[in-house]
Amino acid sequence: MSQSKYESKISSAPCSAQQIYRVLSDMRSLERVRDLIPQDKIQEMFIEPDRVKLKVDGLAQKITIAIVDRIENDTIKFGLEGIPMEGNFWIQLKEVSPTDTRIKLTVKADIPFMFKFMVEKKLQTGLDQAADMLAQFPYAMWQ
Repeated sequence: MSQSKYESKISSAPCSAQQIYRVLSDMRSLERVRDLIPQDKIQEMFIEPDRVKLKVDGLAQKITIAIVDRIENDTIKFGLEGIPMEGNFWIQLKEVSPTDTRIKLTVKADIPFMFKFMVEKKLQTGLDQAADMLAQFPYAMWQ
């Protein structure tokens, strides 16, 4: 099985890379959006500075999303545990000006061939929506 790479569209956030990085590089920031997470999909969520553990509806085991690497004001890389495939994802930041930072998400995953064509379009749509969502967060207010 070979890893497939998926990239989101590039979205623009009206703030600095430093403001975005400060929020996204600390998993405790998820507390700010906990109420937006559908309660019927996530039964449990434990948040630590470098990881979040989730009990997701339909999965027997908990999923862990952990920050595995950081490049200040540039990249945050996450590893995934507890899912039936290998993979990771990262958020890239490119500051164009202090009030314009571009955000791109990338996923690398070992998706079994028989499922690849079923999930590719949904994964791409999800990445694009996530990039747009991350670009709209009020990072300056969350400092």
